Amino acid sequence: MALKKARRKMKDQNFNYIEDLTKYQRQSTSTVQIGKVPMGSDYPIRIQSMTDTDSRDTDATVEQIIRIIKAGADYVRVTVKGINDAENLKNIKKELVARGYETPLIADIHFNPRLAEVAAKYISKIRINPGNFYDKRARFEHHLYTDAEYKAELNKIEEQFIPFLEILKKTNTALRIGANQGSLSDRIMSRFGDTPAGISESVMEFLRICKKVDYTNVVISIKSSNTRMMVYTVRLLNKKMRLEDMNFPLHLGVTEAGEGEDARIKSAVGIGALLVDGIGDTIRVSLTEHPEAEIPVAQKIIKHISTYQGHAPIKAPLFAQTNPFEYERRSVRPVMNMGDKQVPVVLADLRDRNMSEILPLRGKQIPEYFLKNDEVLDLEGNSYPILSIDEYLFGGSHWGQMKFIRTNKPEFDRFMAENPEIITKLKQTRKTVLILESFNKNPLAELRAFFMNLETHIWKVPVIIYRKYNERHLDDLQIKASVDLGGLLLDGYGDGLCITNSGDNITFTDLKNLSFSVLQASRMRVTKTEFISCPGCGRTLFDLHETTKNIKAHFKHLSHLKIGVMGCVVNGPGEMGDVDYGFVGAGPGKVNLYKGQSLKKRHIPFENAVYELESLIRESGDWKEPEDH
Repeated sequence: MALKKARRKMKDQNFNYIEDLTKYQRQSTSTVQIGKVPMGSDYPIRIQSMTDTDSRDTDATVEQIIRIIKAGADYVRVTVKGINDAENLKNIKKELVARGYETPLIADIHFNPRLAEVAAKYISKIRINPGNFYDKRARFEHHLYTDAEYKAELNKIEEQFIPFLEILKKTNTALRIGANQGSLSDRIMSRFGDTPAGISESVMEFLRICKKVDYTNVVISIKSSNTRMMVYTVRLLNKKMRLEDMNFPLHLGVTEAGEGEDARIKSAVGIGALLVDGIGDTIRVSLTEHPEAEIPVAQKIIKHISTYQGHAPIKAPLFAQTNPFEYERRSVRPVMNMGDKQVPVVLADLRDRNMSEILPLRGKQIPEYFLKNDEVLDLEGNSYPILSIDEYLFGGSHWGQMKFIRTNKPEFDRFMAENPEIITKLKQTRKTVLILESFNKNPLAELRAFFMNLETHIWKVPVIIYRKYNERHLDDLQIKASVDLGGLLLDGYGDGLCITNSGDNITFTDLKNLSFSVLQASRMRVTKTEFISCPGCGRTLFDLHETTKNIKAHFKHLSHLKIGVMGCVVNGPGEMGDVDYGFVGAGPGKVNLYKGQSLKKRHIPFENAVYELESLIRESGDWKEPEDH
């Protein structure tokens, strides 16, 4: 009786941010009309990208927009940094129409509401940032606001925002209220801090005004370069909206994701974790590459999410759900170097290879364990058996030895129903690790449901998440594995990871590296330098793509550091709150260098900036020589 009451109490206090954690279904959102391409849950998930040309250059901008459209974008966003950019939107739109292109354009506005009013006359949608649209540019200064002072600031925003919304109504222009973790106002930061609560509230303040004047043509977004922060904050905003009877569509993206495969994996982890739960109506994959390169990645994410439809039913005790708005690692009993406070291990599938062929491995991405048929090997050559759940309970030959149990949720549920004594034995074990896999079309929800079962019965056994694919191309595998598994890791589930693939097209090294990359993208384990770089836009004053590649090549051995590369100061200092060092465009041919959010070197000539950054890292005691130096 007491247990039933406790379970009811836990369920009453659950953190559900969507209707059903065990079923893939697009959540219901309102329709927003953006030109001739509506957005919302009644329509496909839309894809978009953003130009990085000078918006005053009509020809260059039009040509790039056409390349983005041809790649498959539903919308294209254009930088508007001054009045000439805003006025030139008329010419850009006119030239596109003349050439037969009517894809909706979105104007990206920061700092200057007047630019938004001008842009609204020419294009289909305006993006504003609540952190800098009416609030002063953040100086990262702490000021204690009284309730009266805080309310007075909100009243000022409302007085300015309502007339702007009336303009949007007259011009039939949609609005995106897009918050970035890196550009919160000092007002929000002072009261809430750099937290999911603060970021989500910065959006809710503007949404309440929209609702007050019945302006509903609104899309919302919350972005961060930190996948964990991005996912938690969007979930919290989603819950807050529904508590206040709002259902605006959501735009998803991991901002400053970077370039190359790490950026693709990071984007798929963050965006995928939300899409799997049915959250998201449009996505933008932010790559420090040519903008048209973003579209195929977005298409692959959406295509993979579509395979979740019609999956086999999944049951789970929802009262055992973890807090989805705050990171908390699942509490686990230590077994060897797994569980407790240890970082998740990597289990690499040897398939038809021998240990002698892949050792000695070099670098920091060395798996702790290797899978070979029905056994697990460690780096010292020790062998541990892999048992079925039936062999574990009824076989006596491995009693007292270290062993692994390989199972999946449907199999385990059936076995537990017939053999409830397995509960007691798993609770008592000290030398057992589960290898858990899923054959469901919705692997994330089924694996999450299994972890809920473990929490319900207070089983502290470590779990290695195992997932097998049959892909011919590495880039497809990277997207699918990141979408399927990233959300679990973001929620603190999993004490190890094993990603494998049938066929010979994808190598042992590819698979091993992918496991480490997914763990890093979900912020569970760091094994290489993390580069946080913006995709670039019309505000960028140097070759961001080439610069990012040079910086990665120069500093890639500093695996203990996070380094930011930002094209301009719009989000730069704020987004770099999560990095150790930052490289930010400050003007034509000039760069500012940061240590954290502290500006250390101002207006460094661009051609000297990489070496000045190395000097700063050396001066701060964080430099390490490359191994082959």
